[in-house]
Amino acid sequence: MKSLREVYKQVQYQMAAKLSASNEAVFHSGEKGSSSEADWIEWCRTYLPKRYRIDKAFIVDAQDNFSEQIDMVIYDAQYSLLVFEHNNVRYVPAESVYCIFEIKQEITKQYLDYAGEKAQSVRRLHRTSAPVPHAAGTYPPKKLHFIPAGILALNSSWSDPLGDTFKNNLLSLNGDSSLQLGCVINAGAFTVSEKGEFDKSPKDVAIISFYFRLLSCLQKIATVPAIDIEAYERLL
Repeated sequence: MKSLREVYKQVQYQMAAKLSASNEAVFHSGEKGSSSEADWIEWCRTYLPKRYRIDKAFIVDAQDNFSEQIDMVIYDAQYSLLVFEHNNVRYVPAESVYCIFEIKQEITKQYLDYAGEKAQSVRRLHRTSAPVPHAAGTYPPKKLHFIPAGILALNSSWSDPLGDTFKNNLLSLNGDSSLQLGCVINAGAFTVSEKGEFDKSPKDVAIISFYFRLLSCLQKIATVPAIDIEAYERLL
């Protein structure tokens, strides 16, 4: 009889094989990146609960500000009706965002810093939080959560992929540029706690460990705040 760990390892093997195939079959660097993004988005859509939507998107706010384009946005699927798509470009309201990810074939210091800049462009957006009516009255506006950010890749450029050099570069990103979690499929998953403590998983369960770490992160957020629809209408 199979153990659950064996099932996990099979999922790990399949995802690693798929991303490796994309890396070897596509020669243009831009197309490699797009293929890798599509693979990660498809994987998250398959395994995350259906309360979440996953897309590549720009994040917008009710003060007419835009983030940089984010490779993978995990956002609310139940109450976030204020999502627009124009010329195959998607725009997601800042209030609906659970977490964001940069996706690369290989992590380098440059890409870590770039992921931090992307995170900063999202976290500096204005978010509303409206009261929520219910059968017995009204819930007060939800306190805004800190938006977790991360980076996903097949490989790491360092000889010790998630070793001290990677860790030091990761932890040098702070405040709105900080990264909380990620995965290097051929090296391991990693997280940074609120206290700045770095933790990584074994290589052979990288993507499954990332999955559970991501679920835990989403669970702590619980729900996103209700959107103040009138604030967006005032932009008309």
